[in-house]
Amino acid sequence: RAWMILDQYRKKSKLFRTKVLLAPLGDDFRYAESSEWDQQYQNYQKLFDYMNSHPDWHVKAIIFVFIQAQFGTLSDYFEALRKENNLGEKHSNSFFPVLSGDFFTYADRDHHYWSGYFTSRPFYKRLDRVLESYLRAAEILYSFALAESSKNEMMSVFPSVHNYKLLIEARRNLGLFQHHDAITGTSKDWVVVDYGTRLFHSILNLKKVIIDSAHILILKDKGAYSYDTSAPFLKMDDVQSSQDSLPRKTIIQLTSQPRYLLVYNPMEQERFSVVSVNVNSPKVKLLSPLGKSVAVQISAVWDGATTVSHEAYQISFVAHLPPLGLGVYQLLEVQSSESVLADYTIYMKNSRQEKLDGLFKIKEMENSVDNIILENSYMKLWFSGLSGLLEKINTKEDGKNHQMKVEFAWYGTTSNRDKSGAYLFLPDGDAKPYIFTDPPVIRVTHGRIFSEVVCFFHHVTHTMRLYKVQGLEGQSVEVSNIVDIRGEYNRELAMRISSDINSQNKFYTDLNGYQIQPRLTMSKLPVQANIYPMTTMAYIQDVGVRLTLHSAQSLGVASMKNGQLEVIMDRRLMQDDNRGLGQGVQDNKITANLFRLLLERRHGTDVNEEKTAVSFPSLLSHMTSSFLNYPVIPMTTYSDSGVPEMLNTFSPLMSSMPCDMHIVNLRTIQSKVDTEPSDEAALILHRKGFDCRFSNRDMGLFCSTTQGKIKMHKLFNKFRVESLEPVSLSLMHSPLDARNISEINMSSMEINTFRIRLR
Repeated sequence: RAWMILDQYRKKSKLFRTKVLLAPLGDDFRYAESSEWDQQYQNYQKLFDYMNSHPDWHVKAIIFVFIQAQFGTLSDYFEALRKENNLGEKHSNSFFPVLSGDFFTYADRDHHYWSGYFTSRPFYKRLDRVLESYLRAAEILYSFALAESSKNEMMSVFPSVHNYKLLIEARRNLGLFQHHDAITGTSKDWVVVDYGTRLFHSILNLKKVIIDSAHILILKDKGAYSYDTSAPFLKMDDVQSSQDSLPRKTIIQLTSQPRYLLVYNPMEQERFSVVSVNVNSPKVKLLSPLGKSVAVQISAVWDGATTVSHEAYQISFVAHLPPLGLGVYQLLEVQSSESVLADYTIYMKNSRQEKLDGLFKIKEMENSVDNIILENSYMKLWFSGLSGLLEKINTKEDGKNHQMKVEFAWYGTTSNRDKSGAYLFLPDGDAKPYIFTDPPVIRVTHGRIFSEVVCFFHHVTHTMRLYKVQGLEGQSVEVSNIVDIRGEYNRELAMRISSDINSQNKFYTDLNGYQIQPRLTMSKLPVQANIYPMTTMAYIQDVGVRLTLHSAQSLGVASMKNGQLEVIMDRRLMQDDNRGLGQGVQDNKITANLFRLLLERRHGTDVNEEKTAVSFPSLLSHMTSSFLNYPVIPMTTYSDSGVPEMLNTFSPLMSSMPCDMHIVNLRTIQSKVDTEPSDEAALILHRKGFDCRFSNRDMGLFCSTTQGKIKMHKLFNKFRVESLEPVSLSLMHSPLDARNISEINMSSMEINTFRIRLR
């Protein structure tokens, strides 16, 4: 037996440059009991003793394991490597080849590429991102509220300890969901429900932390602050009824008395954002934080594709919000409203020309070959009158037309014994077009704040919305898909965008929302090998333009042909793929996928640049991604009477942070004794790398860049920085020369952590 195992080790060592071999023992499901560990160790020790007692075998066996340090560590392995080749620390890199990049897309045997899990359980991949957004917003607001309570001697009233426990639990639940069988969608159904329930409960708890914190921060007289769990001061404008359902908007009841609408901006830059809330009356007036009348679009709330609900009306307006701050708007019911109603055209079979509605102008038409057109000051969009899907974009800056065809497609699974499952993507060839026998109902909205085209297909409700606003939100198209493939059998649904961009089989995806990795589509490899994970964005480009698909959830993405981008939106698979899960993926939900499509002109590119392994988004692209992943949070006061006087705005920063600086978090650090907050917070900053060759003029960005410098005494408005010390990313270690600093200086692409004390 010793000879047999030695023979195997010898054969394996032929694959390496040296005679030193690392042989890890075990797998995911080993060493569950100490007896197994003892048996393995004792058996192997006997084998090694026997080998080493035969000098004629020319072997030296040491047991190297990952689990317990006393038997040997990875350090011992690398030390043995260096000794074998007489290499010092400095020279080892030149002897061994260097492999850079990541290891996507992985295959463990045959053509079994693990590209299925990039999309599996997309409902929860989206829920994860929603929790992440709420957690960051809650952490920052809580840190400000804690400093405010301390300053105003309200610590005995503000629920600091209880809410801090909710924050800790949410951090843990979000952290737990990063497990390699959780966010990947590769858990058993009942485990998924447990994960989902944890995420859902933490979202509910974080909403409480946000409204409690906003309450004390927005009051004019902090002495009037009181905390009553039975009568909260604020409530969120949406509700989610269970862990596997989509959120829906609540209806704000209006009267002639002002109803206060607080809007929180979780971004560190000043922001103009479109906010939409549902109210019970179309006779509405909206006042800004300064008391001025605000332009409003009133849209219908629909029951299904063609029926207007008169229970609720959607109002949309452009909110102007300070960085990390709150704006207080007022909603009133008035007899003569200046608000502008949206107009509707519905394309459908057997249309009745004019659809009667007491309020909205709704025109019904037969589906036709004529195009549907939407436009704002930046672009003009053409949609098919038959399918309602995008066909062409005209960019007004240069007057150019760009083919931009959106379509849906199905992937099946192979007829072989091994089929697609939670991990593996094993398709039956290229995707087949999504065929619809009857044209879909298409609902077109034209309004002063936004216009949109909604197509109602059997498996997906697809919306493309164009905001008619100056600045960042008007420069990209919002794309949302409500996907429902619960009745399908071994099928996967993809959205494909085909353009006239000469991308030359190259596309780019982000890694963890951090750096961008170039990808090459290789025709010699099967379809499943050319799918890559997209965390927040993917793009294709040529010398003149770049097309970026920004995503609010992680999904699998590919560029199968020149000028194409496609994203897999959901997958339903009836069998296990033999990678340890023991079941298929059949617990599909009605899933909302949210994207933004950004088309940008490129300037001053050269041929050599296309060969480099590095690429960066533009500043506009970074900000668009932040708008998508950190949406504004609207809240309303519970009642319209007896509301204490509030500030017009809460502005914690003196001005916008630099455009390339992102506050990853400002989270209160736990005290050393109990589960309660200390008076310090962790300020985590990320300086983003961006491509300077995209124009930043007329982009509507309310920030500048400062070469990574921030003067701390010029950062906060309401608070004084009592101390600021650099620490390791994890907060575990302080540098030897740690001292209080007054200026932060960061290089591009760096993430730094500081301990900060605000007063």
